[in-house]
Amino acid sequence: MYEWRRMTAAQREELLAARRQRQLPWHSPPHRDCGEGAYHLAAACYEHQPVIGLTANRMAQCEAALLEAIKPHTREIHAWCILPNHYHLLFATSDIKSVIHSIGQFHGRLAHRWNGEDRARGRKVWRNCRERAMRSERHFWATMNYVHHNPVHHGYCSKWQDWPFSSAAPFLEKVGTEEAARIWTMYPLLDYGEGWDDPEL
Repeated sequence: MYEWRRMTAAQREELLAARRQRQLPWHSPPHRDCGEGAYHLAAACYEHQPVIGLTANRMAQCEAALLEAIKPHTREIHAWCILPNHYHLLFATSDIKSVIHSIGQFHGRLAHRWNGEDRARGRKVWRNCRERAMRSERHFWATMNYVHHNPVHHGYCSKWQDWPFSSAAPFLEKVGTEEAARIWTMYPLLDYGEGWDDPEL
């Protein structure tokens, strides 16, 4: 995620030249409007500091505010997971630009509130968000598994259904444990998530 800091001056200039040539933002991920469909969006705290996870109340606050922020611009929010230093969303929309705009406003509001609470005015709380359109049914269900399994992947709990700040409980209530197990088996994670930090994507 922070490869830029380890690059030489020549490597940085080469990367920036490539991004300019492809008309990509210089230092942030490009946002691609792929039309109506399902998208996976992730955002992290700056330098992965656990600003969200300072308290359980703050994590619950983040979860509620995030869902409220994107709800007007989505057809359905399929899955979400809030962790101490980042979050994931899986949703359907016909207006990804409005979702990203609302995410930016959401980040600004919470950063201002949390920096006041923590007496840390001027602190950078968030990195840019990043989204990907789902390419297929398999991609969608693998992403669903990835979002729900993320707390286990990062060592916050041993069972994905035990993480309180996610859609795990409503998902299980909706599909049942047998169907959830079938989805897990049919759409394994394998190397899912590799490349999310690739600055070229």
